[in-house]
Amino acid sequence: MTMAKKSEMMEEKNYTNVIPGQQEGQVINTESSVTTENTHSAKKLFETAKLRLLDVNNWQKQAGEALARFQLADAAGNEIAGPVQEGCYFKIDVPGPGSNAGDGFDWVIVEKLEEYNSGEVESLALRVRPASNPTSEKDETAHFYSSDSTSTFTVTREANKVTAAVYDRNTKANAESEGIIDKIRNVLVGSVGIATFSKIQWKSLTNGLIEQD
Repeated sequence: MTMAKKSEMMEEKNYTNVIPGQQEGQVINTESSVTTENTHSAKKLFETAKLRLLDVNNWQKQAGEALARFQLADAAGNEIAGPVQEGCYFKIDVPGPGSNAGDGFDWVIVEKLEEYNSGEVESLALRVRPASNPTSEKDETAHFYSSDSTSTFTVTREANKVTAAVYDRNTKANAESEGIIDKIRNVLVGSVGIATFSKIQWKSLTNGLIEQD
């Protein structure tokens, strides 16, 4: 199997129509791709990438221990094993101070999980959105990004090319927190996230999702 140069910018892989339209805020695209010697090898790598994408609890292993830790949780905020499903939450432990609203964590909810298969094209997409802390009665977004922001994670096979990508849309810092400490924290972390963190975090993850064993 031969590996092509991993690229930063490619045509958006939205075969599942899960990536939302851009209205306001920032667009952040992060992609990595591998071109294999033949379709059979690409299909095998795609199946591996799908399993890795669905195994959210081990994303840190794929992306690197120094980056954020992701833990699946149910509707009550209880930690659960994978694979990920619609309606699950991600309990995210990012480097640095956590949010008070999230009890030290940032939370997102899984809105969509869709597959596409049409001959030489296969794709799996997972979309999440910042959410309130499911362990709290407060209806307050517990994340450094606003609830208008989304992240869509995809793995796609096009013939003998496999691509892993993260598409952030309508990305902006969450400045609507009730507590002044959280408001300051979210603006600072959100601004850094838009500028650098998402690119570093997501690039490490997309590389890991299609890494060859």
